[in-house]
Amino acid sequence: MNMHFEGSTSVTLLFDFWKVHGPAGMVLSVFVVLLLTVFYELLKVWKITLEKQKQSHITHPSNPVSFTPDHSCFAPVKSCQDGNSALASSRSEISLAPTENMVDTAGSTSTSKSWLFHSLQTAVHMLQVTLGYMLMLCVMSYNVWIFLGVILGSVLGYFLAFPLLKRI
Repeated sequence: MNMHFEGSTSVTLLFDFWKVHGPAGMVLSVFVVLLLTVFYELLKVWKITLEKQKQSHITHPSNPVSFTPDHSCFAPVKSCQDGNSALASSRSEISLAPTENMVDTAGSTSTSKSWLFHSLQTAVHMLQVTLGYMLMLCVMSYNVWIFLGVILGSVLGYFLAFPLLKRI
């Protein structure tokens, strides 16, 4: 195997059955690799979308947290020299403590929905990593046309997929 790029129309990609011989097979193979790369970019956006959906399904506490002032904290504070009590009317950190226990927002999401999101994210991640390594191996065929197909697919996929993030 050559360890430099070459522009031939004969190459074996990924598997023994994907042998390319001739210009028509090379054009078809470049197109398939380009589509796989576009799909790879779409998977990245889908993964981000799933994460945003997971975060939007986290519920907030049903009971608002109320604060009660602790009037014992309003005692005058002695000043060093001039006798002013600058901190006399300020509340301490203790007086601002919540009166009710705060509800853990992450724990209020249903377990089944959480597992569903996590399983789906895991499947998308597995597919993304597998496809990424397959595309890397296609580039490692050191064929210029396949390499250009991966680069153009990445550019096209980014151009098509990432504006979708603004709509989410």
